[in-house]
Amino acid sequence: MIQQLTIIGVGLIGGSLARALKQAGYCQTVVGCGRTEAELQKAVELGVIDRYSTNIAEAVQAADVVLLAVPLGAMESCFRAMQGHLGADAVITDVGSSKASVVAAAEAVFVDGLPAGFVPAHPIAGTEQSGVEASFAELYQGRRVILTPLDSSSNVAVETVRAMWQQAGAVVEAMGVEHHDEVLAATSHLPHMLAYGLVDTLVSMDESEEIFRLAAGGFRDFTRIASSDPVVWRDICLANRTALLAIMESYQADLEKLTQLVRDADGDALGEIFQRAKSARDRFVDQLEK
Repeated sequence: MIQQLTIIGVGLIGGSLARALKQAGYCQTVVGCGRTEAELQKAVELGVIDRYSTNIAEAVQAADVVLLAVPLGAMESCFRAMQGHLGADAVITDVGSSKASVVAAAEAVFVDGLPAGFVPAHPIAGTEQSGVEASFAELYQGRRVILTPLDSSSNVAVETVRAMWQQAGAVVEAMGVEHHDEVLAATSHLPHMLAYGLVDTLVSMDESEEIFRLAAGGFRDFTRIASSDPVVWRDICLANRTALLAIMESYQADLEKLTQLVRDADGDALGEIFQRAKSARDRFVDQLEK
């Protein structure tokens, strides 16, 4: 059981974890930390956190576990603010969608060596909504959380983070930092780029009002994630740009092939691609429902 969990950035992701752990009876006290006192007070009123501080150094004192749930661009400043104020056995983890950038941010601060309690992690869960009001305890039920432990991470710290997410209902697995970033570039970061890009393309067209007025369910489904927090996704794309650029270039090549098939009116080839894609996605959905 966690005696004190300090969450830096009490929004959808951090708030949902707090709710889940409270519901499971796995955390005695949740301390919130952020820049906006009004938002932290709202989190208290909603019962998501027990108390708060706008000062990171103060918030992490006596914490068993510190969770960073802030945009990737803010990671280094958070590490810097907590340096020298952590307990000797404190476990530090995060929810960042790009792991190499989080590790680099920590290395820039802890120049004498990363703390043994530092275990990077990434919950593969979320909605297009943001803010503590959008948080709910069931967010992580049956969802995957990826741990990317480092050579410096202690076994105790890794198991503490694993148990925390399991108590929230998640399925936990581990992989290397670089592999994580490559996989997420393809499965998460590229789709967000496509959704943002498509909406921006359409809104710049002369007929944009009519286009959006007549948009059907397929458009809404495909572009739902374009309602996600722009700051968060800007930071993700820049932080994981090497892996993201690789998959974007691959996708551009495939899109050019599709463009040529349409230009050539090659229905047979298009049908083969569509059938192959449908079969692959149907298998994916079937696996999720098992």
